[in-house]
Amino acid sequence: MGPVELLHMSVFSQSFSPCGRYLAAGNNYGEIALFSLSAALSPDATALSQKPVLTFTAHEGPVFTLISSDCHLLSAGNGEIRAWSWTELIKKNIKPLWTKRPNYKSSLEIPEINAMIINPRDNSLVVGGGDNNVHILDLEHGVFKSVLQGHTDYIHCVSVREREADILSGGEDGAVRIWDSRMDQSVHCIEVYKYESCARPQYGKWISCVTTDSDWMLCGGGPSLSLWHLRSLSPTSIFPLTGCQRQAAFHQDMILAVGDGPFVSHCLLGGEVKAQIPCTPQSLNTLQINTNSTEHRVLTAGGSSDHIDVFTNLSYRAFSLSF
Repeated sequence: MGPVELLHMSVFSQSFSPCGRYLAAGNNYGEIALFSLSAALSPDATALSQKPVLTFTAHEGPVFTLISSDCHLLSAGNGEIRAWSWTELIKKNIKPLWTKRPNYKSSLEIPEINAMIINPRDNSLVVGGGDNNVHILDLEHGVFKSVLQGHTDYIHCVSVREREADILSGGEDGAVRIWDSRMDQSVHCIEVYKYESCARPQYGKWISCVTTDSDWMLCGGGPSLSLWHLRSLSPTSIFPLTGCQRQAAFHQDMILAVGDGPFVSHCLLGGEVKAQIPCTPQSLNTLQINTNSTEHRVLTAGGSSDHIDVFTNLSYRAFSLSF
């Protein structure tokens, strides 16, 4: 890859291996890079330890989403989902185990897939993307078993509430829909931009991130990042962050968020912004915390750069991995 391609690289997605020793990252060129965290975090680490142990082309278009199951890495972007064996990737064998495409209405236009999450309740894959629908793939039998219809524009993000059997999706139409996965029905539709405290008409109404923690939901995009109580379906805290947030996560007693701007924002549940930790990319798309391994517990953030920042301590960037 030449210097021009590197200059225009964006990292859209990341996923840690089940053992927690590797990080996979997907970029706008359809490539997935595998980094060895054990090598990069070792006391004898060199500049080479921060480069991928493997880079391969996984899709024709950008890899918008990556997720790991117990033994597989699932990737998607250009309308199809591919599964790779983590064991084989670590041995540098690049061969997809399977490729699946949701049942789209038209075969002419292939909608992109923007988000995926595994629903551990029934071992299914929840998929959201450009055809405005949420598709549910039964991972055990390898078949798409249902389609959740209701959004009027494409879907940016999905989340699951494990205990409640709820699936949440956020889209370009400005709605967060809550679905009952047992009945495949939309049970609530929250139009966040219609709440005065959240609305930011200058940025639009689209919802780019949604995540949950038991009875709480975080969502944002055009509207301000906000914390909602899911039993009362009302916003309890609004975070005064500039620009659009693309990913947010609950972490201990804090909320971590990334989006427009070269930093990771640390927010308190009450709505205060506690700190903004500088990052290498000028804007960020993806934030991941490695909970799979205590030895390699890091936070990684990627965006409009070929560099992925690694934080061993949440309060400063330790080093960067790079494609």
